[in-house]
Amino acid sequence: MRSKNSYVLILFNQKNFKLKISSFDLNFKPGFYYYVGSLNSFSRILRHFKKEKKKKWHIDYISELMIPICAVILKEEECNVAGKFKLEKIPKFGCSDCSCDSHLFYSQNLTLDFLST
Repeated sequence: MRSKNSYVLILFNQKNFKLKISSFDLNFKPGFYYYVGSLNSFSRILRHFKKEKKKKWHIDYISELMIPICAVILKEEECNVAGKFKLEKIPKFGCSDCSCDSHLFYSQNLTLDFLST
């Protein structure tokens, strides 16, 4: 069962890099990345701020390579939140268990205006 609460993890990437995660070959450019996750517990958020962790989800592979800035907690289900993003999508990232296009978004500049109204 999905949590009714979610979070948006904001990460800063300083340099270009390529990464293979599962069957995905991804290119990351400098800027800010916004990951939408399900908030089952606060430990889910705290793990993103650790340098080394057991890799369980797609986001674990990049959260240790980027600088975690903050997490915004929302009282809305993660897929609803992801569907409202108006930033560039990183296709198929973090949404292998749902029908969303993506749960990871990119912006060259930091913004807190990432959801459509």
